[in-house]
Amino acid sequence: MTDKSRNLYFKSKAISLLVLGVTAMISARMLFFFFDDAEGPNLLIVTVLGLAVYLLSSAAYLFTPSKTNGIKRLFIAVCFQILTVIGLYFAMK
Repeated sequence: MTDKSRNLYFKSKAISLLVLGVTAMISARMLFFFFDDAEGPNLLIVTVLGLAVYLLSSAAYLFTPSKTNGIKRLFIAVCFQILTVIGLYFAMK
């Protein structure tokens, strides 16, 4: 493995984890958007839930078998985030 290809791999992994972080925050915000609360969601609560969803999905991303790489691996982690948030919505409602 050359030095250039190793840097490309780490950049790709960092970008994937950044995408997971952004989608975790968006999905956490959307979860509280669908609750009928007059005061609206608390920023701290949304951030903590986004962090929890991110940690769960990053674990799913990092421990996915090595046969799946690239966009397929990222897609699996994003689907895991969506299913987690849907499950939390029905559990809290």
